[in-house]
Amino acid sequence: MSRFNKIIVMFILLLTAFSYIQQTTHAETETEGEDKLVYIIPVENEVERGLEAFLIRSTDEAIEAGANHIIFEVDTPGGRVDSAGQIGKLLQGLDISTTSFIVNEALSAGSYIALNTDSIYMRPNATMGASGVITADGNAADKKAQSAWIAAMKSAAESNDRDPLYAIAMADETIDLPDYGAPKGKFLTLSPTDAVKVNYAEGIVKNRTELLAELNLQNATIVETKTSVAEEVARFVTSPVVIPILLSVASLGLIVELYTPGFGVAGTMGLVALILFFYGHIIAGLAGMETVILLISGIVFIILEFFVPGGILGLIGVSAIVVSLFLSGYDLTHMGISIMIAIIIGIVAFILLYRRVDAEKGIFRKIILRDRTMTDDGYTSNPVKSELIGAEGTTLTTLRPAGIAQIEDERIDVVSEGTYIEQGKRIKVIAVEGMRIVVREIK
Repeated sequence: MSRFNKIIVMFILLLTAFSYIQQTTHAETETEGEDKLVYIIPVENEVERGLEAFLIRSTDEAIEAGANHIIFEVDTPGGRVDSAGQIGKLLQGLDISTTSFIVNEALSAGSYIALNTDSIYMRPNATMGASGVITADGNAADKKAQSAWIAAMKSAAESNDRDPLYAIAMADETIDLPDYGAPKGKFLTLSPTDAVKVNYAEGIVKNRTELLAELNLQNATIVETKTSVAEEVARFVTSPVVIPILLSVASLGLIVELYTPGFGVAGTMGLVALILFFYGHIIAGLAGMETVILLISGIVFIILEFFVPGGILGLIGVSAIVVSLFLSGYDLTHMGISIMIAIIIGIVAFILLYRRVDAEKGIFRKIILRDRTMTDDGYTSNPVKSELIGAEGTTLTTLRPAGIAQIEDERIDVVSEGTYIEQGKRIKVIAVEGMRIVVREIK
């Protein structure tokens, strides 16, 4: 083969190889993302244990399905710091790539959740920050709680190579950042533009389609998770505001039921409130079957108290129910306050109903003996010997003033009307006062 022919063959081979590489690359570009699976999980409303349970369930599903990416669509005003901390640990432990898409606001605990994901994208009108720790009564938390939360915000930012200064400023109002609308005395809240500027957000997108394009996942299979009815119930009943209301309704309903015939509306409401409380806490992972067993045991002991005297079984039953409530709660202090509110409402209701309602209509009619044996009805606690009035007899002992006398062939305890009467004297019954038989010496 001539040199020229060799060059031609080499050129053809190179052209064929280049064409093959180009076709392969083009095919890869066309199919890029088509074989990927993306889970979209909403992070909405208040951050609490119900949301935590939902995110655990949803991320487990994504892992089992072999998802390549998880997008958290965030729109929350914040919530419980402890729940946010658990969610942060969950996100940090995921081996799947994660993205937070802030569709409206990621404030307080919501900003912490977003900072624990690999990337953040925001809608043009979204905000992120304002993460100061506030107690249930609206006041700033103590310095210890604030310090721990600031450290958590800093750690979340550093875990994804973000400048921790801005995360700290979101939780610490002493940081002075006037260029971002957060002078000293004000928590930092980032707009989308500012978030991109300080590298807290990778970009600004209008919708989910643009986000998927930015992530090069526009052709991926999308799975959107939603909260189930059970999880919605759990999120509702585990709210710090709802818990004392449920326990109060349960207490009030069961107290009112004691004064009503049969099992009516009040008892049903109380029972439903109690069931909702435990059902929601079980779904949220706060309560297990041991708490349910403890609750049922407490109710059984209280019922047995109606039939077994002593009071010990009732005390054991009440203690078992209170312990089961404490075991179901995530925050012992809040649960203690909620139980105290329910007990106070129950005691007040009991006192008011006891004074104003006829207890004979309710369950008390079966457990309280109300029959009385009155003298007017012909009943006497002891036999009254009124027939002895005027009868005569003889003293068997000296009366000083009490003693024994023989009256109509019967030995009877008697008492003189106040005088001393010797043994063997004749006497006469002048009065019968219950068991007291008064006699007088016959002169």
